[in-house]
Amino acid sequence: MSRAERLLGLMQTLRRHRYPVSGAELAADAGVSLRTLYRDIAALQKQGAHIDGSPGVGYLLRPGFMLPPLMLTQEEIEALVLGSRWVLRNGDPDLHAAAANLLAKVDAVLPAELRREMEASSLLVGPARDAPMRARELAILRKAIRTESKLKIRYVDLADGETSRVVWPFALAYFDRALVLAAWCELRQGYRHFRSDRIREFTLMDERYPRSRRTLLKEWQVQHGVPPAAVELLARPRAGAEERTQIRQSHC
Repeated sequence: MSRAERLLGLMQTLRRHRYPVSGAELAADAGVSLRTLYRDIAALQKQGAHIDGSPGVGYLLRPGFMLPPLMLTQEEIEALVLGSRWVLRNGDPDLHAAAANLLAKVDAVLPAELRREMEASSLLVGPARDAPMRARELAILRKAIRTESKLKIRYVDLADGETSRVVWPFALAYFDRALVLAAWCELRQGYRHFRSDRIREFTLMDERYPRSRRTLLKEWQVQHGVPPAAVELLARPRAGAEERTQIRQSHC
């Protein structure tokens, strides 16, 4: 591994941590000695990286620093292109535009060799099934989550029982055949999952819910045993049989 690759890897490791990381842990992750790690930290600081900390205390990268030019591995480029292509095909107009802009911005700052890799990516997204929700409705759901606003919905459960509810939406999961809205339900006084194809109508209320989206998400993760670093129970493209059972049981 070249020194440039090592410095880039160190930056990526620091970006993944929100709290100070010990020098020993960083050195072990990079496969270098503590002395080399300290020299690398100093080199990055000289280049403008806002790294706080010292030996024996730990290190924390402050936001706002990017190593130019943007360096990505081939796998990272493929992940970026594949994910963006999926959004281009399945997202609402705002997400579609955001994905296109993202690819253009990354393309503009990549070195020529990596730009060619990005343009030649052969990972494609197949035709989508019937859209689980109209683009305009999907945009409203995303806005409700982003602004932490309450939704009033008319919902039909798996037993064909219809109820009117006020919910606090905090996550939206994209499955192959449906979208699933994760929310706190005022009617049931608990977390519930609502399939988009069973929401008969909904209204974005001009009222914020009283708890933060982040708090709801963390609490939901604990209740469902979802690792904090991987909100996957609902967000995974293809849920397993056990997970699908959990989701069906909470549609009420």
